[in-house]
Amino acid sequence: MNLPPDPTALHLAGQAGVQRAPFPALDLFTLRGFLDGPLCAALIDLIERDHRPSTLADANGDAAFRTSSTCELAPAEAAVRTLVERLGAVSGIDPRHAEPLQGQRYEEGQEFKAHTDYFEPQGADYERFCGRSGQRTWTFMIYLNTVPAGGATRFKAVGKTVQPEVGKLLAWNNRLPGGGCNEATMHHALKVRKGRKYVITQWYRERPWAG
Repeated sequence: MNLPPDPTALHLAGQAGVQRAPFPALDLFTLRGFLDGPLCAALIDLIERDHRPSTLADANGDAAFRTSSTCELAPAEAAVRTLVERLGAVSGIDPRHAEPLQGQRYEEGQEFKAHTDYFEPQGADYERFCGRSGQRTWTFMIYLNTVPAGGATRFKAVGKTVQPEVGKLLAWNNRLPGGGCNEATMHHALKVRKGRKYVITQWYRERPWAG
């Protein structure tokens, strides 16, 4: 059965400068220069102000699985408002489906081992995380700085490694065409070898965000 293309993938493919990775296993897009240097710097300042140790939705017993720090970005901040507007334009997704924006900070030696962004349907906390707003659909991630060494995002299933650059957008669809979870989206935030890495992550849901 031929299923219709994902509307977000179609929208992204029509945006100036967006590059689509040639992998039938998943919808994966990049856009260099999505954000300019001053806006990235303002967002980094917000992350520095509020970051705390990152956590896992379903703990797996590996204390070193995710070693970054995280913060939610206040919607009232001017830099956040600008980013939200730009994400809405590039994604074409109803902003009501967006989770609160998160910023992540990686020190040297820190990483997020291979994982998926969707919640495992058989996971112990699936209903708590997905009962109201549904499963995660798309991930939009923006690198805020160019890391001197390390810190790339590796999609092992398709052999794709994306290097962090100031203002680069990376977006992927967490679902299969039929609506199930796409295991090919498993990705590894590789260890930072030198310097720090700052990223913003915007996740979207099946239904409007309800906390």
